Amino acid sequence: MFLDFFLLLKHQGIPVSLVEYLSLLEALDKGVIQKNIDEFYYLCRISLIKNEKHLDDYDRLFGLYFKGIETITDESLFEIPEGWLTKNGERLFSEEEISKIKAMGGLQELLDRIQELFKEQNERHQGGNKWIGTGGTSPFGAYGYNPEGIRIGQHESRHRRAIKVWDKRDFENLKDDVELETRNMKLALKRLRKITREGTEEELDLQQTIKKTSENAGMLELKMLPKKKNNVKILLLLDIGGSMDDHIALCSQLFSAAKYEFKNLEFYYFHNCVYEMLWQDSTRRWGEFISTYDVLNKYNSDYKVIFVGDAAMSPYEIMMKQGSVEHYNEEAGIVWLNRLKNKFSDLVWLNPLAKEEWKFTRSVQMIEEFTEKRMFPLTIRGIGEAVDALRR
Repeated sequence: MFLDFFLLLKHQGIPVSLVEYLSLLEALDKGVIQKNIDEFYYLCRISLIKNEKHLDDYDRLFGLYFKGIETITDESLFEIPEGWLTKNGERLFSEEEISKIKAMGGLQELLDRIQELFKEQNERHQGGNKWIGTGGTSPFGAYGYNPEGIRIGQHESRHRRAIKVWDKRDFENLKDDVELETRNMKLALKRLRKITREGTEEELDLQQTIKKTSENAGMLELKMLPKKKNNVKILLLLDIGGSMDDHIALCSQLFSAAKYEFKNLEFYYFHNCVYEMLWQDSTRRWGEFISTYDVLNKYNSDYKVIFVGDAAMSPYEIMMKQGSVEHYNEEAGIVWLNRLKNKFSDLVWLNPLAKEEWKFTRSVQMIEEFTEKRMFPLTIRGIGEAVDALRR
């Protein structure tokens, strides 16, 4: 049982031993965890990984080997999850059907067409390819499929193909008090700290006091110096909501580590791409947002900017006026990104997606080009590389 996974770790250079593998099997046999993939992940990690430097490789290999598994079952646990029954009422599309569904041809065509439909449509539609409805192949509606459309009245994303969402969406703030798993991030971020002495002279300089007292033939002369302070200034810009919901735990760990390490830390949220407004409280973002211009004017250019986001979005959101998935932005996202880059030259982007996946998403490639190849994976190694880039 799980021998192939053990051998995979070993062949990839992670120093796992047979004793550790047998301990894992014993723990499973005694039922120390529930039949849950998350608990199994942590049990394997505790049993097999001895050094924190192997955590990134372990995560990658675990995800590769157990990809798609949500629960570990046996004959006594053969139950259908409630969510499966709920989705029986939705239309499921085959690969052949999906390949035949064509995009309308761009953002402006979609906006023009939906305005026409608002004038023409007067009843509910289900399963069609034209009207605003559900379960069909129309670009407008919910619980269907279209490679490029406007999602209306659907609780959450299913295919992540919408280029606009016709709903008011509520996001949650990241937690800043998460301690589990933040130690390695703190160590990686610590190298960015800039320690200098400034302010009033209130700390004893022992070496200079000894030197001056010796020069005075034993007459005590106290020498003081300013306290050491961490003067690095960080502006943290965090993508929140949508596809980033998959990475909330990881981003919360980074947020906690950053708040611990940096006294001069400012943070703001955005969704997918930066536009004319940012916010600091996602639960009240529709009424208490901050102008991006105000942020640009508030902070000096010596701030180091760290973006955190998967950069997975429609290219329209980056390059086009009115391209935002949520509102009609008067200027393209790239305009605002370049304003930030022109003001803050020390800038990096941390991406929670695995680096080997970046090449499959055009928007990720575009953001990587914007950062001038200063995008790094949100791993311990990636954070270290980002810190080195900010120190140059």
